[in-house]
Amino acid sequence: MKYVVREKLLAIGEDYWIEDEGGRRAFYVDGKVLRVRETLELRDPGGEVLAVIHRKLLTLRDAMTVERGGDVLVTVRRRRLAFLHEVYRAELATGEELEIRGDLIGKEYDIEYEGERLARVSRRLLSLRDAYTVDVERPDADAAMLVAIAVCVDRLAAKEE
Repeated sequence: MKYVVREKLLAIGEDYWIEDEGGRRAFYVDGKVLRVRETLELRDPGGEVLAVIHRKLLTLRDAMTVERGGDVLVTVRRRRLAFLHEVYRAELATGEELEIRGDLIGKEYDIEYEGERLARVSRRLLSLRDAYTVDVERPDADAAMLVAIAVCVDRLAAKEE
């Protein structure tokens, strides 16, 4: 299933919809204003919170966490000693790790688990500026988590730019 992420630049609270490939609203990113740290909520079309995304404070390397039900689901950060490629990692609460590699700033990268691609993030086929697709390739994958990871990578890469 493909999801199209269209960010509205300079929107109050940075709120925007993520649509599926049929143009139906799939997720709503609700940016929380007036918070000490950057906070976003990923909601379903009915308004239920699926995940809360936070920028971690006071870390040596910039990182963002994705929480579900008050528990940390995944932590996304730049991988240490990645000299030849842009590589991020998403460490799951279970201790497993997803690898995120490719052109992160240009939004052409893969999210992989043990060498198997779970999702492909791409801006290539879109004519829209400030938009990209998250193509979740496995039907059993947690689409909300993969979309949240893509939002984290987008924020972290933009800060490094």
